[in-house]
Amino acid sequence: MPTATYRPVGPEGALVTDQRTQPIEILLAEDNPGDVKLTRKAFENGNVLNNLHVVEDGVEAMKFLRQEGEYTDEPRPDLVLLDLNMPRKDGKEVLEDVKSDPELRRIPVVVLTSSSAEEDVVKSYDLHANAYLTKPVDFGGFIDVVERIEDFWLTVVKTPSE
Repeated sequence: MPTATYRPVGPEGALVTDQRTQPIEILLAEDNPGDVKLTRKAFENGNVLNNLHVVEDGVEAMKFLRQEGEYTDEPRPDLVLLDLNMPRKDGKEVLEDVKSDPELRRIPVVVLTSSSAEEDVVKSYDLHANAYLTKPVDFGGFIDVVERIEDFWLTVVKTPSE
């Protein structure tokens, strides 16, 4: 697989010096095909070389993260974007499983959901979500949120290698 170098720019146009030559692995756990399409589009238009992997429910998210079944050859994600309202296993259950697993707990999990209910926000942070974002209803706002996730989590934040 070819590699590419990107030159991320931080606040005030300052160059971020931690450059990656390998793609960022992102797991999107989302059951809404429209939101998957918008997220893909936003990351394709972004500045960071990435591989976006998509699962449609919480059971599949955990299999992917644990590299089980059909996901045994998939890479461990560098970032998880997690919807709360999914079938079979909801996002809160996934978050609880991820953050209680010593092998997975360091992976940043950004809750990206349509719920703005205070109890969902509180519960997500109680379960150690790294961030909670409410999906905007309009196309431009949604693209902007995903681009901001990319800018912050993939070019500014330093996370452990393993």
